[in-house]
Amino acid sequence: MEMHPDDRFHPPTSDDPYWTETCWFTFAVPERGISGQLYPFFRPNLGISAGAAFIWDDSGSQPWNCLYGKNFWHLPMPEGDLTDFELANGIRYRCLTPLSKYKLDYLDPDAGDVAVDLTFEAICEPNYLAGGHLDQPGRYTGTLRLGDETIPVDAFGMRDRSWGVRSQFGSGLHNPGPDHGGYTYATASERDAFHCITMDAGEGCVVIHGFLLRDGEYAKLASGRRDVLERRDGHPTRVRVEARDELGRDLVAEGECQNALGVHLNPNLFTWNCLTRWSWGSIEAWGEDHDNWSARAIRRFIRSGG
Repeated sequence: MEMHPDDRFHPPTSDDPYWTETCWFTFAVPERGISGQLYPFFRPNLGISAGAAFIWDDSGSQPWNCLYGKNFWHLPMPEGDLTDFELANGIRYRCLTPLSKYKLDYLDPDAGDVAVDLTFEAICEPNYLAGGHLDQPGRYTGTLRLGDETIPVDAFGMRDRSWGVRSQFGSGLHNPGPDHGGYTYATASERDAFHCITMDAGEGCVVIHGFLLRDGEYAKLASGRRDVLERRDGHPTRVRVEARDELGRDLVAEGECQNALGVHLNPNLFTWNCLTRWSWGSIEAWGEDHDNWSARAIRRFIRSGG
């Protein structure tokens, strides 16, 4: 089977040490209020990688009190290609069908406290941004083991990939650029879903990328915004998205956050990741809302009373 180039490691386009590749999968057990994600982070010019695994619910919102959290930095680059690799911390990915189906495994390397055994199947084609990023909704099936309890997983979620230079320096999320933004999505079925990435350049979080899937018809978002309506302990609890797609269809969605995890996914990206119950029109669905900040920006926001 011939693999798609965007399922493989991309050759670095320069010798910049901060040339980075990521491969993130996020899943949930909505009926239990549980969220999870696996986040490998590769720096091929430095010969190193990282691997994060986080599982959380509403019982803890920090890496030290969530259900499970470990982020291993300075792991060796894995052998082979991204289509079938295993990191030293126990994350393994295999591409089963190009750009659509993936097998995900994780076993805690220290005490075996957590095990992930999931398959992701996409519901539509990836949505590309600027030739170095893609987002794709899909269904996760399999199991999540927490300690001695094995929990069935069968719910929609998301994956994204990025490749290019990503500095860890500067005041913005991606320098140069805004220091605050959002990553928001919901999937009700193979026919109804939305996703948007927003950035705040001083006038609120404005849509820069996303899609609307309505009654099976897909279109990119053309405009819109994301607003946090309420917060508690710094993280969003109510969120609203208003957007219009390239077909002229409007989306107005409101979300109630069911949990929150505040974590530095990399040194200059702090994010509140929240399992969110969304409603738009007559549709109700699960998804997430991510409240993203640079390290400098989140400090200033929290210290100002945010």
